[in-house]
Amino acid sequence: MRTSIATVCLSGSLVEKLHACAAAGFDGVEIFEPDLIAGDHSPEEIRALASRLGLSLDLYQPLRDLEGVDEATFADNIRRASATFATAARLGIDTVLVCSNVATATVDSDEVSADQLRRIGEAAETHGIRIAFEALAWGRFIDDYRRAWHVVELADHPAVGICLDSFHVLSRGHDPSAIADIPGEKIFYLQLADAPALSMDVLSWSRHHRLFPGEGAFDLSRFVTCVLAAGYEGPLSLEVFNDTFRQTDPGQTAVHALRSLLWLQDNVATANPEGWRPALSTLTVAKPPTAFDFVELKAEDTSEMEVLLAQLGFAMCGRHRTKPVSLWSAGNARVVLNEQQARDRQPHVAAVGLQVPDSGATSARAAELMAPVAYRRTHASEQPFGAAVAPDGTEFFWITESHGVPEWVAEFEAGLSNPSAPVDVIDHVNLNQPWQTAEDAVLFLASVFGLTADPPAEVPGPRGLVRSQVMRTADGAIRLPLNVAPHALEGAGMAQHVAFACSDVVALARSAAERGLQFLPVSDNYYDYLHGRFGIDGAELAELRELNLLYDRSPAGHFVHFYTRTVGSVFFEFVQRFGHYDGYGVDNAPVRLAAQRGSVGTVRPRPRPAAGTVQR
Repeated sequence: MRTSIATVCLSGSLVEKLHACAAAGFDGVEIFEPDLIAGDHSPEEIRALASRLGLSLDLYQPLRDLEGVDEATFADNIRRASATFATAARLGIDTVLVCSNVATATVDSDEVSADQLRRIGEAAETHGIRIAFEALAWGRFIDDYRRAWHVVELADHPAVGICLDSFHVLSRGHDPSAIADIPGEKIFYLQLADAPALSMDVLSWSRHHRLFPGEGAFDLSRFVTCVLAAGYEGPLSLEVFNDTFRQTDPGQTAVHALRSLLWLQDNVATANPEGWRPALSTLTVAKPPTAFDFVELKAEDTSEMEVLLAQLGFAMCGRHRTKPVSLWSAGNARVVLNEQQARDRQPHVAAVGLQVPDSGATSARAAELMAPVAYRRTHASEQPFGAAVAPDGTEFFWITESHGVPEWVAEFEAGLSNPSAPVDVIDHVNLNQPWQTAEDAVLFLASVFGLTADPPAEVPGPRGLVRSQVMRTADGAIRLPLNVAPHALEGAGMAQHVAFACSDVVALARSAAERGLQFLPVSDNYYDYLHGRFGIDGAELAELRELNLLYDRSPAGHFVHFYTRTVGSVFFEFVQRFGHYDGYGVDNAPVRLAAQRGSVGTVRPRPRPAAGTVQR
């Protein structure tokens, strides 16, 4: 289907927005009236520019507060509407959005609103325009699409139809199934937006927190299915009011937006295989990843990271035969240390490797979703990877899943054998997100890799709240927490970390301590808290305290973990999940953030209890 986007979704001037939309690949745009009147290009110039860019101008909006008023007020409203219709005609636009009255409505009568809409339609028709009536979720009297449709029916004019906006329907919890009662030809326009599940007034929710499809909590696939089932044949158009998108690069936001529509069309087509598949864009089917393959840490000098890994039981399994890259592993956890093209860089998470059921299918899907390709120089004898760059700049690589050691490991030579440490696999990788790309990252991981988003959480830290949202596979084989740092940390950055799952985290901590590992120190107050909250005492509590281990418990099981000091912008976490515990020790995160701010890299001596006291 044709795709369109409202210019209100993007930053910049109207001319800049049109260029961004065309470059991304949209078919058309909605012109937001303030964008036109704030610019110095005439409607005719904007019309000509859109034509040169290959964009249709699909909607002019909004006309506000017209119907449901007394006749004296309505006479002035007709004058105002006629001037708007003349502007739309100069733009070459044949549809104008009319919102249900919010501010000036005084007559709560469907018959009055219908009569006034009919007369507005007559005025529009003289300019070759039709009007699409939209029920705003905060409308004075008309705030439900079903009532808006009833008014349009009563108006009974060929130039009067309805606009359906997913936010105004779904934010109020209205059932979209009644859309099937609306003839497709009377649905003049469709606007789409997702949104997070928030408890706040609907106007503020709408004006500041809308998201692109796939980033929020709305069931947009069902909503679009209902609209298409009614026979709607117009464009799928995005209308997203969001404070972040109005500040970020319009070109990037436009690509982000179109990616969301491609993902949504594919979801609708997949859910309706006998329905509208020929009309919808579909994507190559690619199953979600099945395991982490590796994590790559990059720096000009990785020697300090090598010391840290050795203390944790990892072995250097070889250096790459053509690049300044080394491979460290323990169990099935692999860490690549890369010193290539890293001048003046401190250790940081540069890339994540995934194993997928079909690498070719994932690569095709990523290309269809306009994911930028991550370039790595490789020789003909080296294993090729699928590759893409996430919105925050992290590179993702993928290969077809291997049921043993992947082939690329053989490219590393003259190393040691994999040790018998109690490390199993990579459990999760925390990726810090700039505020500008957090929503885009959610969509990227959901659309390309089929990950789903857990509800977001806010973690208090000494410099402000850290917003965290986990992207994961259903079985938990892939877990990628996305963290947005508070503004106070934007310049300094916030450390990222890689967590490894262990079969015996206590034994690992004890052996690492004997090798000289400096743990992230945990305050005595925390262990007093554990005693009070969970009833842990005696030798078990003493062992936790001695080894700087943290603990959490849920109805499904419990969790023991520890953190290392930070090197560059990276630290490690080692975790052991008992029973069916599926969390991340979120209540311990403030303890970790405070310790990282105050840590000087040393741990005071603590009494040593008898071994084997922590529950295993």
